[in-house]
Amino acid sequence: MEIKEVIAKLDFFHNLNNNEIRELMAISSIKNYKSDYLLYYEKTKQKRLLFLIDGLAKAYKIDKHENEIFLYYIYGGNILSEISTIEDNHLISYSNIQLIENSQILTIDYGDFKSYFLDSGLLCLEFANEIIRQSKQLQDLVNREFIFDSVSKVAMMLSTDLDMFNRLKRYDISLMLHIQPSTLSRVLNRLKRNTIIDTIKGKVIIVNKKALDRIFNE
Repeated sequence: MEIKEVIAKLDFFHNLNNNEIRELMAISSIKNYKSDYLLYYEKTKQKRLLFLIDGLAKAYKIDKHENEIFLYYIYGGNILSEISTIEDNHLISYSNIQLIENSQILTIDYGDFKSYFLDSGLLCLEFANEIIRQSKQLQDLVNREFIFDSVSKVAMMLSTDLDMFNRLKRYDISLMLHIQPSTLSRVLNRLKRNTIIDTIKGKVIIVNKKALDRIFNE
């Protein structure tokens, strides 16, 4: 896929005109990576702004006991870089990012990007919206880890990430949500009894989306 086609495919850049797209193309490249590649470590400075074109990545941290703490998945069409400010000429990674599928990534020189597209105000709104989206993602993470009970954790994942829920093994889901596999089974059975979800050939389908969302929104 050509860079221009990739840029046109990403919603983040949909307001750019042809001249601006050419400027962006001049500071961009496309790279392909194999699955399991560790893209970057937490607490490191990054000089490239990264967009995941195709593939799948996960963000995670390592605790003091060397255990992996899952944070969230990143899907194709989204920014891989973590953004907290538009003032610096670099980005800081606050988590480890690992590719879990063969992936294609758009890489952009962040210094040049900031100079041309942010300092001039061209993509400040899009960048601010991305900061808000990542902040909301962090809030969801806090709720999942520290506020929600097991039912709310499962309900939120089913509502916001059903495709991934159905792709993963139940054991892996329980590890992600920090609940016991037996607890996950009980929650799913409860939701099914209440006709909120159903299962077809081992895959979960949502029967009552409003009732499912009320579990973790109230």
